[in-house]
Amino acid sequence: MIDNIVAIKDLLTFESEDDFYHLQILKRKKENPELGSNSYVVKTYYINSIEYLDSKIDEIIHLCNFHNARACINLNRRSYEKIAFHTLKKVTDQIMNKDFKSVRKAYESICGSFSNEKDKKWIIDIDHKDFDLSEVKRHVFYNNLISNIQSLIFQTGKDDTITTIPTKNGFHLITRPFNLEEFRKMHGEKIAVQKDNPTLLYMS
Repeated sequence: MIDNIVAIKDLLTFESEDDFYHLQILKRKKENPELGSNSYVVKTYYINSIEYLDSKIDEIIHLCNFHNARACINLNRRSYEKIAFHTLKKVTDQIMNKDFKSVRKAYESICGSFSNEKDKKWIIDIDHKDFDLSEVKRHVFYNNLISNIQSLIFQTGKDDTITTIPTKNGFHLITRPFNLEEFRKMHGEKIAVQKDNPTLLYMS
């Protein structure tokens, strides 16, 4: 069981009633080999306040435990208004292309694709198995990695605070954007930088 609820709540901000965060409970084939597909969505939530999230936490935890699933949340805010307009365009395009079966999935697809975040958050996805290092060397490497990222963020004038979110096989570093080209010069392509992906809120 991994519970990042308290840490995640500290990263959520709401500036207007138009803001929401996209949260999904996902059941994956990796943890459930009997699934016919790689994953499916058990339930979706549109988190428009901390109070709303608090009211759903028990339900989210129950569904994750019952389905052997995980709750994932995108830390870049969405806009109800912009998502609605993008959905309208996507549905129109689908109808014009006679892709009627996909219409029902349009809103969720758009929620996963379009953020409305001025203070964007990136994810540095670290999987322990990608680094064949002793525990001591791994600790030094990770500390240097965090220090390098903070120095790159500092150059942008943004908040260089980095939050560490544990995952099943490693952790996510939640950061502000930085010079990716300079980062690649330091660390190559081995470390995944995700610019608008969900992170782990809870898993059974």
